[in-house]
Amino acid sequence: MVSKGKPSPRSAVKALSDAQVTILSNKHRLVDPTRYYPTGERKPNMLEIEAQNPKATDRLLAGASLVVRASCKVKAWGLERIPEQGVFITAATHATQFDVFVPMMALFHMGRRPRYMAKAEMAHWPIIGKWFQLVGMQPVPRRTGNAKAIEEESIDILTSGRPLTIWPEGTVTRDPLKWPMTLKPGIGFIALEASRRLGRQIPIFPAVTWGAASINHWWPWPRKNVVMRFDRPLDYADLLNDMDSWGSEPPKAAIVELSERLRERMEVVMQEIRGEEPPKEGLWDYPTMSRKPRPKVDARYTIE
Repeated sequence: MVSKGKPSPRSAVKALSDAQVTILSNKHRLVDPTRYYPTGERKPNMLEIEAQNPKATDRLLAGASLVVRASCKVKAWGLERIPEQGVFITAATHATQFDVFVPMMALFHMGRRPRYMAKAEMAHWPIIGKWFQLVGMQPVPRRTGNAKAIEEESIDILTSGRPLTIWPEGTVTRDPLKWPMTLKPGIGFIALEASRRLGRQIPIFPAVTWGAASINHWWPWPRKNVVMRFDRPLDYADLLNDMDSWGSEPPKAAIVELSERLRERMEVVMQEIRGEEPPKEGLWDYPTMSRKPRPKVDARYTIE
């Protein structure tokens, strides 16, 4: 049964407690993603760094890091999985506007410079809008009917050798409890078509952040806990087995399956970070603004 629902007040979403962060730190090595090379010595990708306005990027990164450290206590694990070279996709959760900075900072501090998809309105924000464009933002005009052109630009970024960061929900989650909602199919189309053009599976790393939903953006103190996991790459090699016979584009069934696998994995990782179960009634469906049963998907979530 599909249940209707209305957004709950902010108080309905629990803050990430110190006790839960301790549980996570006992299981995983938590590091500070707001500083350079938090997992240890790495070889930065100098070609990407030099190609992406290094001075502007350093300034934006330093400013964003100061704001984040002043507003929350942010930790992450799994950053050592970020490749030093090569193309990959980071698929990030979007619980609030604030948490988009966490995966961006983490990737930059690990020596990579991905392009990233963000709503076009951000390019017009005072002062920082120009910075966003200088440091790799790919503006996404919403509700314009240009989805195919945007997807094609994203595919071109990947096939040219640059990593790409996507927030596949397309906007801040509308789930009243802030779990990942249904994903836009663009993530499936981009990953499958770019993989076909390159002749190999492009790694998709889910990046799941939790804790920022409890931050008061006007008065963020006392600082709240925020934790991100940079997960293992999602396995979708089976969906590429017949890519030579696709025709003009990947089949819709494969696009939907990949999107569902990614959403389910995001939910599983967020469950560990939050230390609580997602709603039994199902996932939040954005088109209908209601809960619906979770679809059954292939259980092969990740590659070791």
